Amino acid sequence: MSIDPALATLKVAGGSAKHAQTGQWVAEVLRNSITDGALTPGTKLSEQSLGEVLGVSRNTLREAFAALSAERIVTRIPNRGVFVARPSAAEVREMYSVRRMLEPAALQFAPPPSPNALAALAAVVRRGREGRAHADVAAMAGANQEFHRQVVALSGSDRLDALMAQVLAEMRLVFHAMAGEPAFHEPFVTENARILEQLEAGRREQAARDMAGYLDRAESGLLAVLES
Repeated sequence: MSIDPALATLKVAGGSAKHAQTGQWVAEVLRNSITDGALTPGTKLSEQSLGEVLGVSRNTLREAFAALSAERIVTRIPNRGVFVARPSAAEVREMYSVRRMLEPAALQFAPPPSPNALAALAAVVRRGREGRAHADVAAMAGANQEFHRQVVALSGSDRLDALMAQVLAEMRLVFHAMAGEPAFHEPFVTENARILEQLEAGRREQAARDMAGYLDRAESGLLAVLES
């Protein structure tokens, strides 16, 4: 796949950067582009094109690629280049193992969510419902990703937020396999709303149980497609 459709967005990121000469910053820009769906599985990451739009050297790009490769978000193929990864079924299982440790715990054991945090979750639930009303798979998937990111953010931990960002970037790659499957995403719009209702009512332990079951069902649905 071509990187060209994503270059305009990346150029904006490069032009607005104040510390673009670091591999860490480049890795973050690329990770966000993957999470947002601008860079899709199989896309070749051209050093020349990326260097030009981000205004960074090839050494800086290679530093970023090394970091993303360690996160399994990109894959380096000898004599061919660096590509956005296609997660395997085994990797999906590992992602959900991590998520089952992070998300239910954030719901049950983090400090009680503030009114602002609940309002932000409610706004994401509304976005998911709007996407469902228009059969917009990308909108449903994007809202779902954001809901789970905000759930982990309830912990107030920058380290857990960073870990979740890595997991969500990988998850976005998995969800491309479900791009034509609105029926996969639709139930989770309702489940997000149910979890929010439990939080608003102070039933945090029940919210955690609901999330654990939710993740089990999502994993099973993805694996059924990947292994078919």
